[in-house]
Amino acid sequence: MTSRKRTVGKTFGAGLSALALLASVAAPIAAQAQGLSLIRDTEIEEILHRDSDPIYAAAGLDPKTVRILLVGDKELNAFATQGLMMGLNTGLILQTETPNQLKGVIAHETGHLAGAHPLRSDEMMKAGLRPMILTMGLGVLAALAGAPDAGAVLLGNASYFGTLGALGYSREQESRADQAGANFLEATGQSGRGLVEFFDNFRYQEVFDQSRRFAYFRSHPLSSDRIEALRAKVERLPHYDAVDTPDELAEHEIMKAKLEGFINPQTALIKYRETDRSFPARYARSIAYYQMKEPDRALKILDDLIAENDKNPYLWELKGQILFEFNRVALAEEPQRRSVALKPDAALLRINLGQTLIGLDDPKKIEEGVGELKRALINEGDNAVAWRLLAQAYDKQGKDGEARLATAEQYFNLGAVQEARVFAMRARELLKKDTPDWRRATDIVLASRPSDQDLKALAKEGLTASNP
Repeated sequence: MTSRKRTVGKTFGAGLSALALLASVAAPIAAQAQGLSLIRDTEIEEILHRDSDPIYAAAGLDPKTVRILLVGDKELNAFATQGLMMGLNTGLILQTETPNQLKGVIAHETGHLAGAHPLRSDEMMKAGLRPMILTMGLGVLAALAGAPDAGAVLLGNASYFGTLGALGYSREQESRADQAGANFLEATGQSGRGLVEFFDNFRYQEVFDQSRRFAYFRSHPLSSDRIEALRAKVERLPHYDAVDTPDELAEHEIMKAKLEGFINPQTALIKYRETDRSFPARYARSIAYYQMKEPDRALKILDDLIAENDKNPYLWELKGQILFEFNRVALAEEPQRRSVALKPDAALLRINLGQTLIGLDDPKKIEEGVGELKRALINEGDNAVAWRLLAQAYDKQGKDGEARLATAEQYFNLGAVQEARVFAMRARELLKKDTPDWRRATDIVLASRPSDQDLKALAKEGLTASNP
């Protein structure tokens, strides 16, 4: 991974309306923190899991246990590491020409995971990574947002991702991951052609010195011999001639269009010209105008898309996000409600709706917003953004104990355990003894982490109590 400084805390919201930085939800992490942006976007996450989960299963991994980090960085890079985490840079995704190429990279990284290559304890210990990796596992996917000091605690004390890139893999491990990845793709009825194509596109990287190579090829040594060995392998496999389905191709283009619109808006307007009337092109232009602070132009395009695709929850979510971020909060409510109605199991969509309801400053709306956030936490109990919004809502309701407990949860899930303990101790003083909330505050004070099942039970209990 490249070691250059980047801003931490870009968190795309639920739909890429959701690649909309959750700007109101997510304050940037302290500028001095070194690291990178971790992006949350329901639509893109679903596409990535549809691409990845069959490969994980073919490798003998439980797809539910592998966490995909979508990294907001233009550098071409990807990584797999301890704790069954796989990171994919937006720069790498944008460089892939087909879904099969992206799946090839995912399959290769899965080869590292399945082969336990990231678990080289001697190198991990030398790099001082073991404690940091464990900290990251406490909920980095919740979003490094909304708590600048907590984010700095989490990432500011170690060049975590930079060190990951410095570790690298041996040529033997690379060859094993190549072979394993090809086998995983074959087992899922897919071709290994895309992986060969991806490597072939960057064959010249081997002639550059380390400082000029893409980060991916600094940590994943590439050679012509390795490419040819992989090519010989995949060409012999029965599914070599398998091709991406029309749906897969369409989803890949949508994912790239959204990323381009949010990350490179000016480039997106050049790439996706006004004469291009395709869905991805108009989607990208709407997002690009939104990012360039031209909400009316963005909404005009978006309204046309919604008229043609009114069952698409991500279009409604994007509309709500634009309206909210440009201080049209009352108008944002209905689009956010539509997005949740169309996709009720998406936690990030509910978080955005909860944020909007809380922003209306109406007691009934705030109470409803609390309910939406609690429902989101049933599915994502470690979502720090949801906990921060819940703390704000409780504060508006005058529920000081609950607000402090929610803040403690926010810090706890960002890995800032000491800060979490401070707020949990304050919460214990204000909460009724032996209630579920009081017991949870006690757990945090003792720095014990409940199981996912316990978190869901706690959220459900609180939801039932406040929303009978």
